[in-house]
Amino acid sequence: MQTTRRTFLSAAGVAAAAYAAPGRPVGAPGSSQQKLYVAALTPCDKSLKFDDGLYKEMLPWFKTQGADGVVVLGTTGEYPSFSIAERKRIAETALKHRGSLAMIVQAGTTNFPDTIDLISHAAANGADGVLVIPPFYYKKPATEGLTKYYSLILESTRLPVYLYHIPGTSAVPITNELLHSLEHYPNLAGIKDSNGDVPEYESYLKEFPKLNMMTGTGNNLKAALKAGMGAILADANLFAKYSSAVFAAQRGGKDPDEPYDKLREVNAAMRPAGVNAYGPMKYALSLMMGTRESYPRPPHLDATSEQRAQIKIKLKELGLIA
Repeated sequence: MQTTRRTFLSAAGVAAAAYAAPGRPVGAPGSSQQKLYVAALTPCDKSLKFDDGLYKEMLPWFKTQGADGVVVLGTTGEYPSFSIAERKRIAETALKHRGSLAMIVQAGTTNFPDTIDLISHAAANGADGVLVIPPFYYKKPATEGLTKYYSLILESTRLPVYLYHIPGTSAVPITNELLHSLEHYPNLAGIKDSNGDVPEYESYLKEFPKLNMMTGTGNNLKAALKAGMGAILADANLFAKYSSAVFAAQRGGKDPDEPYDKLREVNAAMRPAGVNAYGPMKYALSLMMGTRESYPRPPHLDATSEQRAQIKIKLKELGLIA
């Protein structure tokens, strides 16, 4: 069905009213938008096919560890390594077996027709929102061109749309100028900032207090929570329990420093074992969950025998496995 701009804005206004509490900026302390999302891994079996059975086990495990939600097919979910058809199947599996988890689907591609197709699919299957990486093949596009691109995206859906700032990978930053050019759209929900630059993140918080400027890195976590924002963390695949403790302290009006320091401690302890890479992270998660192993798709590599040994030792030292 063809949707005019007028009908879209009317519908999006209704969606936005339900999505933002009346009289309260989205990013205000106590906002329902202050959620911890796991930037979930996408499990594959030894033949490198999507392991839907293991994904079904991962989702409730994340919930038991304190996660509020999951981002499906983000960078940690290896979205560029899957076809459009596979991405739809993965999203369907996640959304069908979400339980009480909030669910955001990363729907971005290098072009707007595929992106809009994936957004429509996410909406039809009950996603709470979408994360959209910029069209990353063309480097340094003009802001005007990005505004036009994201306008097509925002006008295509009622879902809350988060813009994905990961310039180290996309080479296309989400700038304040771009966000200001789009902030009149009621379903512009915020961003995921995976750049981790502290002054840059502080500028987002200052410029856009009504948007949910979610951090994608641990170093900006306390600043995000203080401002009432959420977080989407790759580390939460393994350390959601520690990440959620930081959220719990902030929500309870307590000093988050102690749980935050503990989160940083376990991250630092595991880093020498290489768990920031796909293969080692998937191996570590299988040990923690007590499930079969999953594997990354090329060009990413499986955990080496040395990494596996280190991961087992470190997880035991931390009391995360028996």
